[in-house]
Amino acid sequence: MSTAPELISPETPARNTPAIEIKDLHKTYGGFRAIDGLTVTVPQKCFFGFLGPNGAGKTTTIKILMGLAQADSGSVRVLGMSMPEESLEIRREIGIVPDDSLLFDYLTGAEYLEFVARLYGLARPLARERSRELLELFQLAENRKKLIGEYSKGMRKRVAMAAALIHRPRLYLMDEPFEGVDAVGARLMKDILLEQVRHGATVFLTSHVLEVVERLCDEVAIINRGKLVAQGTISELRHQGAAGLTTLEDIFVNVVGAEPYTDKLEWL
Repeated sequence: MSTAPELISPETPARNTPAIEIKDLHKTYGGFRAIDGLTVTVPQKCFFGFLGPNGAGKTTTIKILMGLAQADSGSVRVLGMSMPEESLEIRREIGIVPDDSLLFDYLTGAEYLEFVARLYGLARPLARERSRELLELFQLAENRKKLIGEYSKGMRKRVAMAAALIHRPRLYLMDEPFEGVDAVGARLMKDILLEQVRHGATVFLTSHVLEVVERLCDEVAIINRGKLVAQGTISELRHQGAAGLTTLEDIFVNVVGAEPYTDKLEWL
């Protein structure tokens, strides 16, 4: 069985070009400021964690990076290209695992992977071969003829990640990729992503599981109410935070200003 597809991309941008460069980004929905002056730079060949509480603007930011939403103002560059002006070129170079697993329920896993591969211009025989290899890699081969609509949430995440890998992208945008995935599947997905970073890819990841982010990510950005509140390596964030903060969870709770649990209910 083949291992994860090796990332080989001779047309990578210059080494000092960020994988993602967001400057003074603004996005409003009906008067609500989802993104409020956000500025974030993500270096190449990096496992990057993008964190924030619910409603902080993480998914909106990823939708803008994908080209599924357009900012009100500010600038976004992905792999040295401007979004949305070069959105088609950008989409060819990114792999996406969306939060809500936007898959086609009436295709089998094999059909879906072949379909995605063909969208990216892979010849039919190569699309079929990679589909088969990825289904085996993600331990979905025995379900290759099962409709995706019958998949569990963890299986849907696996097939979504397989689809993100199939064209060997230079950048992965992943919104809660491990949600609903069992420990075995999550370990497999983490190992594959780490291997892709070693091969030169960049991973941009959102997750509420801070222990996973702390283990995987080279650098982390934390946003709150659409604004950047902290960015750096875990070590740098420890130095920036209050004394005694050692875990990413402690740092996160501190910088977003979460209230401590004090109002206890008598009956609990």
